[in-house]
Amino acid sequence: MVKINGELLDKNGKSISDVLNEMGISVQRVAVELNEEIVPKANYNDTILNDGDIVEVVRFVGGG
Repeated sequence: MVKINGELLDKNGKSISDVLNEMGISVQRVAVELNEEIVPKANYNDTILNDGDIVEVVRFVGGG
């Protein structure tokens, strides 16, 4: 199981890109932290999640 934004999900073996797509999240408007390290967007396709990983997905929201 992988913890994503505090929720345990069965995403072991999937890439960050796959998970974001499944969640309906646009890659352009997020930052992803994996085990307390920021993952560059260029690495989302190649970064595979493993059992016990902790992921934080932060969405950018405009406002004023």
